[in-house]
Amino acid sequence: MPGRMVFIWALHFHFKFIDMMKIFFLSVVMIMLVPQSFSQNNPGQIIGRWMSTENNLEVEIYKVGGTYKAKVLWIDDSDDKTRPMNTRCDLRNPDEALRKRKIIGLVVMNGLIYNKENNDWEQGKIYDPQHGKDWNAKASLTKGGLLRVRGYWGFQLLGKDLLFRKILAPNYLTITK
Repeated sequence: MPGRMVFIWALHFHFKFIDMMKIFFLSVVMIMLVPQSFSQNNPGQIIGRWMSTENNLEVEIYKVGGTYKAKVLWIDDSDDKTRPMNTRCDLRNPDEALRKRKIIGLVVMNGLIYNKENNDWEQGKIYDPQHGKDWNAKASLTKGGLLRVRGYWGFQLLGKDLLFRKILAPNYLTITK
């Protein structure tokens, strides 16, 4: 009889141990998956106003159809005060008919498509009005919340990154009474 009690106790302990292992395993899996679920699958998180980390360019990213675009809202014009930002035009555009377009309001990035697997935006184009050139573009968010926009030609290794931080309100407006 005592041997049977030991066997029943051991069997009971064995099933409790297995239940505890299942709970532990599921807890570990849940802990690993939760942070990813918050950081992924939010393609609209790039929508809004972004200031370059150099504080010389503000853009607004918005969605049209299934793609994302960016337009210029503000540029630092301290390099030449005789040419205020609202008068500057796209003078280096290779298409002569487009050289009279204002830089403010100019769509400088388009065609970005969210890639769920990579949690980034790809297949876009970016226009550089300082040089009149179009480049391939992709964008991603850093762990610190910065927007990294990469303009490249052909291969991503041949490119340049621009970093932006999200802003809530434009910093160039002055409230007067």
